[in-house]
Amino acid sequence: MYADEFPKAIIDTLYMLIVSGFISAVIGIFLGVIVVVTRKGGILENKVVFWILDKIINLFRSIPFIILVPTVSVLTRLICGSTIGMQAALVPLVIGTAPFIARQMETAIMEIDAGIIEASLSMGLSPWEIIFKVLLRENIPGMIRGITISMIALVGQIAIVGTIGAGGLGDMAIRYGLYRSMGDVTFVIIVLILLIITVIQIAGDAIVRKVTH
Repeated sequence: MYADEFPKAIIDTLYMLIVSGFISAVIGIFLGVIVVVTRKGGILENKVVFWILDKIINLFRSIPFIILVPTVSVLTRLICGSTIGMQAALVPLVIGTAPFIARQMETAIMEIDAGIIEASLSMGLSPWEIIFKVLLRENIPGMIRGITISMIALVGQIAIVGTIGAGGLGDMAIRYGLYRSMGDVTFVIIVLILLIITVIQIAGDAIVRKVTH
């Protein structure tokens, strides 16, 4: 009975969301910070590094995810030994999400008052101290908002990787909703995905309120 598959599909979806989301957040925050500090006028200005990272981020952000999956299949096979399955799906999920988070982080950090950074420099703080004590600490609410938006988008991408046998709710939607035209299964899956997205949004808003006060 297909109802028995829902618990595993939900667990698989949450697993891919948590693992790929965490890895993407770490990489995205790192890239976002580096792009900000190496840009013109940044505290670690480096035109070459900025140009390379900026173009890489733009490239992977511009590729539709359904096209990105087969595009990085060689890398996926190299890392996971296969292009099919839940573990293999993590590779395109991270590659597709990290650049999006990087841009979210860049935008949030750029909103920090330049006077705060100038004051930190005048106090003798090193560039790395400014990164950790000013750029990241002063930007926590913006970071949380950006990550929340990215995680919501990631849920949709996880549904897409169901087409490569990654499992999860997307896989169930393909097998039962599309191939067998079982509208009731599709409806339940939509409701479950909406619930996951709602929980992410509520949690993100709650964290932002807590760190803002």
